[in-house]
Parts: sequence; C-alpha cells; structure tokens
Amino acid sequence: MIERYTLPEMGAIWSEENKYRKWLEVELAVCQAWARLGKIPRKSLENIRKKAAFSVDRIEEIEKVVKHDVIAFLTSVAEHLGQDSRFVHMGLTSYDVVDTALSLLIVESLDRVEKRLLGLKKILKKMALKYKKTPCIGRTHGVHAEPITFGFKILVWYEEINRHLKRLQAARENISVGRIAGSVGTYIHLDPRVEKYALKSLGLKPAPVSTQVLQRDRHAEVMSCLALIVTSLEKFALEIRHLQKTEVLEVEEPFTRGQKGSSAMPHKRNPVRCERVAGLARIVRGNLQVALENIPLWHERDISHSSAERVIFPDSFILTDYLLKEMAEIISNWHVYPARMMQNIQATRGLIFSQAVMLALTRKGLSREDAYRLVQGCSLKAWQENLDFRELISSDPEITRHLSPGEIDSCFGLEPYLQKIDFIFERVLR
Repeated sequence: MIERYTLPEMGAIWSEENKYRKWLEVELAVCQAWARLGKIPRKSLENIRKKAAFSVDRIEEIEKVVKHDVIAFLTSVAEHLGQDSRFVHMGLTSYDVVDTALSLLIVESLDRVEKRLLGLKKILKKMALKYKKTPCIGRTHGVHAEPITFGFKILVWYEEINRHLKRLQAARENISVGRIAGSVGTYIHLDPRVEKYALKSLGLKPAPVSTQVLQRDRHAEVMSCLALIVTSLEKFALEIRHLQKTEVLEVEEPFTRGQKGSSAMPHKRNPVRCERVAGLARIVRGNLQVALENIPLWHERDISHSSAERVIFPDSFILTDYLLKEMAEIISNWHVYPARMMQNIQATRGLIFSQAVMLALTRKGLSREDAYRLVQGCSLKAWQENLDFRELISSDPEITRHLSPGEIDSCFGLEPYLQKIDFIFERVLR
C-alpha cells in the first residue's frame, strides 16, 4: 500500500535513476564553472553537455567489479563522452558530488513535505472552524476534567503544524549547501570559484568550511524535523484512537463501503489507519537516532554514515510523505458525533463543574481550602454512590448557606466555557 502510493512521487525522488541524475547535474555544473575559468575548452564543454549520460544497469555492472559507486558512475558517463571525459570530475573527490547531490535530493524532498504540511494545515483549519463551538469534554490523565470544544482540540493541532513548517524552513536553509572543495576540504586541486559558480547554478550555497564531507549535524536536523512531524501525526492518531473507543465514541476514522474490521467479529470498526500511523512513525523516530550517530566521524571523514543514509533518508521521506497524506485523508473523512460528545459531558452527572462551584464559594469569602473540602466531599459521594453532583451541592447545608439556588445553577452551564474560544481562535488564526 505504501509503495503503491509513494513510488510515483516521493519514491521517484529517491530512485537510483534520480540519484545519478543529480550526480550528473553536479558534474556538469562543475564543468561549466571550469569552462568559465578557461580550464575546459568551449568545444569540449558543448560536447560534454550534449552527450553526458549514464545507464543505471551499466553502473551496477561496473560497480560489481570496481566496488566503488562513483567510479562506476564516472566510467558509465565516460563511455558516452570519449576523450572529453578527462574534464569530468576534474579536481573533485567523490563526496564533492555525493554530498552536494544529496543536498539537492533532500531539498527537493523537503519541498514536497512542505506541500503536504500546508495541505494538512488547511484541512485542520477548516475542521477547527467547523467545530469551533461544539462542546466536548476535556480530559487530563484520561479522566474527565472540564468542557472544551472539539474545534479547540483541533486548533491545537493546527498550531503544531505551523511550528513544523517553521522547523522545516530552518532545516531546508541549513541543508541547502554543497561542497566542492576537494579531498579534505582545502581546495588543493580546485579553484574556490569553481565551487561558488557551480553551487550557485544548482541553487545551493557553499558550506563555509567542510572536511571531505558536509558535517552531519545538518542532516540530523533534517531527520529531527521529519521525526517531529510524524510524532505529531502519531499524537493526532492516538487521540482519534482514544475517541473511537466504544465507551467514548466521539470520533471515528473513515470506514469505507465494503470494509471489514475483523475476520471473527462482523461488528468491529477498528481504527486501523490511525494505528498504522502510530506504528510507522516509530520507524522515522528510530532513523533519527541513526542520523545522530552519523555526526561523529573519524577525522576528516569515514564512510560509516554512508550506508546508513542510503536507508534512513529514502525510508524517512517516503514514510513522512505517506503519513501526511494518510492523516489528511483520515481527518477529511472522519465521522464526528457531537451528540455523543454532549452525552459524555453529562456522563459524570455534573462533576465536571466542581471548580466552578469551588470558585463561587471563594467569591463568597470562604478560604480555598474550606471551599475545596466542601466540594470534594460532595464529589467523592457522587462518585462512590452514583449520585447526582448538582443535587448533592444543592442539598448540602454548608454550601447552601453561602450560595443561593440561582448561584448554584449558574455554576452548571456550558456557556462560560465557550466565552474565550473566540479569543483563542483569533490569536492563532490572525
């Protein structure tokens, strides 16, 4: 299911074909820069630009012998160029090409993730506004606390996506660099202007200083951004899963025509898509740990990061792209039950208004401790004896000594819990 969706899109970015295409873009940009400095004849440059090509199958065939992917790539390209191939990769080391191309792949992928985030943000805004004044119970520690609105719950998610967009922009800025600085980063066989000209044509900036590789804190920042995004998606999915419990049943993920929930129990409508989001998010978070481990390398570089990055970057971007699409579809088509939300508000027989009663007593001059003691006593009795909290409050002589029936009634309305919702929405959406 994941591959069927991603391969034509995000998966294509991380295909072998596209990777080598980016390598060739880097090599051609360097040739163009050398020609600008008069080190490659114009006729040779034109031939290189016209004929430069590669074959993935041929690269794999050569690599089996040479055991070096960049050499295999260059050999395949040389077979198309003839004598002018001597100008390709002039003064470069492998990671001038590999790291610069990797930055291009990551930037392209981040652009796609950003579009997904913006799409999800739009959906969340629509849902937040739709349910802005739909009361539901707020829960802390899984226990009924005080009323909120369902739109308020979604608005929290919306603002979280805004923060991810800012993180993504920062990560893209820090990874939008390349290096064309030679074997250990000191331009021994290169003119620094080659790096400047080539990277500008590729839309990248030179790293102010690098060894043979770009420093991997940049890549770990990107992975951190992805891990944070999918963890938020898991957070949303977890909330939907809780709200879909039979005894709660305020929200359900989409259940399509012909879908079946259980091989044994025909009545089941399980939150399988949200559970899938939760499971796959763990893979991306695990990949962040690998990216962090890739930061410490021996001296000016070793290759321990390379093999891991061939797995964690394609997998993490493909999964993030998929999970963003999946969550957008779930929220766009979920089933929301406002009537059930109201039933759950009423389920505790008024206990959720305990703070309102306590504060009303303090406004009458009682200490907070005394007010708390009186209200908690009624609350515990309501819990233990399955009684109506409002009736207990109204019949308690110590409480009614301070509060009139009208004042007690005013403690049990939903209207006060909706009064500041507009203020919060305006602050977030302005």
